[in-house]
Amino acid sequence: MKKLINDPASVLADSLRGLAAAHPELRVDLEHRVVYRATPKAAGKVGIVSGGGSGHEPLHAGYVGPGMLDAAVAGEVFTSPTPDQVAAALAAVDTGAGVLQIVKNYTGDVMNFEMAAELATAGPGTAVETVIVADDVAVEDSTFTAGRRGVGTTVLLEKIVGAAAEEGQDLASVTALARRVAESGRSMGLALTSSTVPAAGKPTFELPEDEIEVGVGIHGEPGRKRQATAPASDLAKLLVEPVLADLDFTQAPVIALLNGLGATPLMELHLMYGEVAALLDAAGVRVERRIVGNYITALDMAGCSLTLLRADDELLRLWDAPVATPGLRWGA
Repeated sequence: MKKLINDPASVLADSLRGLAAAHPELRVDLEHRVVYRATPKAAGKVGIVSGGGSGHEPLHAGYVGPGMLDAAVAGEVFTSPTPDQVAAALAAVDTGAGVLQIVKNYTGDVMNFEMAAELATAGPGTAVETVIVADDVAVEDSTFTAGRRGVGTTVLLEKIVGAAAEEGQDLASVTALARRVAESGRSMGLALTSSTVPAAGKPTFELPEDEIEVGVGIHGEPGRKRQATAPASDLAKLLVEPVLADLDFTQAPVIALLNGLGATPLMELHLMYGEVAALLDAAGVRVERRIVGNYITALDMAGCSLTLLRADDELLRLWDAPVATPGLRWGA
């Protein structure tokens, strides 16, 4: 295993210290392993909290800042944060208007965030709402989940509801919006290689040089099938066709995310997006916004995923609103 680390046991703590050094606009609580805005949101605005296991950077800490998250809670690599960590974040970002927590549909995350919400709301505590993202069309159940996995739609949801909270929408409105986004996004991914968790020191799964994993999860969970590798034009169909089969994306404008899983060059991601865009156009899908790059990764896994979000004028307006985070920035 060749990695730029000191010790597998200190990877998260060391990474968070480096994040703090690189981004003075953030405040990093190393004890609870929570990343906050250095300048908190104005009083009376809804707080937005997300988090999960580390190893998916820039998700979630890279999306803390104006227009997105108020706090991101970091678990160990591919491991849910604890309820106490999450509860600390919920209490810290509540300015009197309550907090929405965004949770990817993994069993540990769902359980621990729900327990944190119970802790936070006890007595005269914080008003907390929870929205779960379950957008992966690859499989219904996997190693980490009961039901569909939460993947790329998480990024789009954090941006859109972050903008709504920033402009002063109340907790009920922000929560309803988040549920609408979660229900309107679908994702599908494929892997060319496995990832290597530092503590394990070896690839999570074995994948022969001439094979790919179709429908892989962001923790290396098995997908739908393995098959021989193929040209990008054929691989693009493996992403597009299952997503379009699961939800009608032809009746509304669409936001598209072509996402790298950590080790795929941007040149290849743009090449893949070209193939995806041609397929979407042929299917009558009207893509109004698109982003290409590494936005929700799986450590050093090579591969990519496609996320489509069925939008409308309001969602496009909130998507276009200013954002200033390490991982997503425009208009600010």
